[in-house]
Amino acid sequence: MEPLLSVFGVKWQLLLAQGINFALLLAILSYFLYKPVLRMIDERRAKIEEGVRTAEAAAVKLAEAQKKGDGIVGDASREAETLVKTARSRAEEKGAEILKSAEAQAQGVLADAASRAEEAKRLAIKESEKEITRAAMLAAEKILRTK
Repeated sequence: MEPLLSVFGVKWQLLLAQGINFALLLAILSYFLYKPVLRMIDERRAKIEEGVRTAEAAAVKLAEAQKKGDGIVGDASREAETLVKTARSRAEEKGAEILKSAEAQAQGVLADAASRAEEAKRLAIKESEKEITRAAMLAAEKILRTK
């Protein structure tokens, strides 16, 4: 093998020294560069995985919050509809009550006006009778005086 190496101009001592240098450089780079870089990559990977888990948990919480919010909004709208219906029915009842009260007052006013008109008519008739009686007496007195 030595003749083959000498044909190509390779010296085994130099080759052995380069091999030792390469191994030494490989060990130094592995210790000072490769392992710290791998450690940083692993830490970065762990942070990324933690961030992904946190994002997934946040997405789940967001979905739950949206469901709760939708439920709350639905409950609130149903409650509002119930309140509106109740208010409308109370308003209709109050309106009917006010209408009945107004009709009763109107009937009372009409009845009072009718009784006052009847009383005025009766008084007018009584006054007319007095006037007619007085006029008749005056006429009879005149007639008797002339005779």
